[in-house]
Amino acid sequence: MSTTITLAELNALPAEQFVSLLGGIFEHSPWVAEQVAAARPFQDIDSLHQAMVERIAAAGPEARRALIRAHPELAGKAAIRGELTPESTSEQQGAGLDRCTPEEYSTLTALNQAYREKFGFPFILAVRGHDRQSVIREFRRRLALSPPEETAECLEQIYKIGRFRLDDLVRKPSV
Repeated sequence: MSTTITLAELNALPAEQFVSLLGGIFEHSPWVAEQVAAARPFQDIDSLHQAMVERIAAAGPEARRALIRAHPELAGKAAIRGELTPESTSEQQGAGLDRCTPEEYSTLTALNQAYREKFGFPFILAVRGHDRQSVIREFRRRLALSPPEETAECLEQIYKIGRFRLDDLVRKPSV
């Protein structure tokens, strides 16, 4: 994210601007920011993130499933076509997924397909701190999970991604 803002500035924004700025924290799901806008002011990033996570948890299984499905595949077709959000592009590049060897790309394509066939949604991983090989290892590990276990794992990964994005967006006030 290129724009940064202090928490005090974020808390003071009109609701529409708050939602516009935080609408991408959870991939293509501005409804999360909409639902927490009225809960301001937040005392810290932890309380903002917790409020967002609580809204997702309370949203019900269909909304959570839609949130999971809103995410792109790792090193998938959308990445190749340049159709990812700026946040997803940066995150995938940080893990080196834009520099896959032909073999790695082939492996990731097969894993994406097997995963989608088993679970019906894209594999989601907070890739910060990962590299191509650790992403592939995690893919393989999670393919062995049951659908309820994997749904829970995806939501945990989404919450991590959201926190990383909040930390990138909200800067500490200068003293």
